[in-house]
Amino acid sequence: MPGPLVVNDSVVIPDAELVWRFSRSSGPGGQGVNTTDSRVELVFDVAATTALPPELKARALDRLGVTTITIAASEHRSQLRNREAAADRLAQRVREAIAPPPKHRRKTKPSRGAVERRIAAKKQRSDLKRLRREP
Repeated sequence: MPGPLVVNDSVVIPDAELVWRFSRSSGPGGQGVNTTDSRVELVFDVAATTALPPELKARALDRLGVTTITIAASEHRSQLRNREAAADRLAQRVREAIAPPPKHRRKTKPSRGAVERRIAAKKQRSDLKRLRREP
């Protein structure tokens, strides 16, 4: 699965900036676990990348709080599927880190009509309960 990692339409991380490490994994696989390096670690240095423009890099570093992202994947039996899982998780993590901040919500007051309707409904409910009581 060599090749660049597509994060979104405008951000593509070149393969040279990704560090892949492989090791033996625990879990399912029987005797094959003891002989195959199916666990995958994917390391991406956010501070040194050229794939992100300066403003997105600053936003990512601020949100992540670290300069490198390390993703480990060992949930599948094959190395290829673990590589795909690690790449997907890294892309998702970078997407979340560079996402624009949410729009600020403008506080609003309820309209006078809405306040009157709410109070009228409360009065109607109060009258209904009052009529259920014994005189």
